[in-house]
Amino acid sequence: MTTHEDTMSTVITNIATLVTNDPSSGDGSPLGLVREAAVVIDGDRIAWTGDTRKAPATDNRFDAEGRAVLPGFVDSHSHLVFAGDRTEEFNARMSGRPYHAGGIRTTVAATRAAGDGELEANLTRLLGEALRQGTTTFETKSGYGLTVEDEARALRVAAAHTEEVTYLGAHVVAPEYADDPAAYVALVTGEMLDACAPHARWIDVFCEQGAFDGDQARAILTAGRARGLHPRIHANQLSYGPGVQLAVELDAASADHCTHLTDADVDALAHGSTVATLLPGAEFSTRAEWPDARRLLDAGVTVALSTDCNPGSSFTSSVPFCVALAVRDMGMTPDEAVWSATAGGAAALRRSDIGRLTPGARADLVLLDAPSHVHLAYRPGVPLVAGVWRSGVRVC
Repeated sequence: MTTHEDTMSTVITNIATLVTNDPSSGDGSPLGLVREAAVVIDGDRIAWTGDTRKAPATDNRFDAEGRAVLPGFVDSHSHLVFAGDRTEEFNARMSGRPYHAGGIRTTVAATRAAGDGELEANLTRLLGEALRQGTTTFETKSGYGLTVEDEARALRVAAAHTEEVTYLGAHVVAPEYADDPAAYVALVTGEMLDACAPHARWIDVFCEQGAFDGDQARAILTAGRARGLHPRIHANQLSYGPGVQLAVELDAASADHCTHLTDADVDALAHGSTVATLLPGAEFSTRAEWPDARRLLDAGVTVALSTDCNPGSSFTSSVPFCVALAVRDMGMTPDEAVWSATAGGAAALRRSDIGRLTPGARADLVLLDAPSHVHLAYRPGVPLVAGVWRSGVRVC
C-alpha cells in the first residue's frame, strides 16, 4: 500500500546552476542549464524544474544555498565483483620495473578462492565510494571467475545491487583452456551462458589481441543475443581491430575504450546507435595513449564517460576524477564531459529514465559544493559532492 510518506514531495531551491540535460530547458544548450533554479521531487521522480521564484509548494523544502545540482552520474562500465589486490603490479608499472605476475589471471585466482560474503563486502565498499562521489547508477560485470559456477555467482552477487549486470565470461581465456581457446568459447556460449543469462541484462567480450578475435567475439555476442542479452563490447583499447565495426554491426549498446580508431571506425559509430564509452582511468593508470574524444564528438558520435573501475588497470570509483581527465587530456569541454558522464552513460545503457532532470525522470541528483558543474574539472581531486539523492531519497 502506498503511504503519504511514500509520496512526499520536496523542492530544492536556490540552485545557482541546474543541469537538466534537456535542451528545451533553460539556456537551450545540450546541458539545458537553468540559472537560479529549483527542482521538485515527488516520490522517486522529478516533478518540476524551473525558476526558483516560481517553485510550487511542497511537503519539504531544501535550500541549495547557491550551489549547483546535476543528474546523478551514470557509470556504465565497471568490474566490481572481485577479490584480491594488484598493488605490486601497479607499483612496478609506475616505477618502470618489469612485472611478470598474471594480470587478470591473478584476480581470477583470488576471486575463485573468495567466498560470496567476501565478494559482496568488496562490492558494497566500492559502491559506497562511488555513491559518495555522485554515482547513482552503475553497470558491473562478471569476468573474474571464468568457470560456470564462479561466473554465475558473480552475477548473482551483482544483481542484488543493480539492474545493469553484464555477463563477461569472455574477459580472457580461462587458464585451464589456454591450449584450447575454441573449447573455452564453446563453454562461454553454451553451459556458462545457460547458467549466467538468468542473472544478466548484457553480454560483453574483450575483443583484442591476446583475448578474443573478431570471429570469436561475434560468436559470443550472437549467442548471448539469442538468449536475450544485449551486446556491449571492449573494443580497440590496445590496438586497431574489428571490435568497433562488430559493435555497430550487432547494434551493441556501447563500444568501450575506443582508443585506436580508423576513420571508418569513427564513421561507423557516427552513423550507428552504438555509444563510444571512454574510460580515462585506464589510460591514467597504465600511461597509455589517450582516446581522442574531440575526434569522436566532432564526427557526431555519442560519447559516454565511465570509470572502468577494476583492480588492475583503473582502480578508481570516481566519475568526477574521470571528468577532469577527459577535459584535461581527451579534448572535451567541461560541458561535454559532464553530459557524457550523465546522459551519455544513460545512452550507453539505453535508459531514458536516468541521466537527466526532467519531469518523469528518476530523481537521482547530485549537489555540488560549487556554483557550477564546471568546477568538476576546474577543481580536480577536490571532494565537491555535498549531497546525493537516489530515487528521491537523500542518501549522502
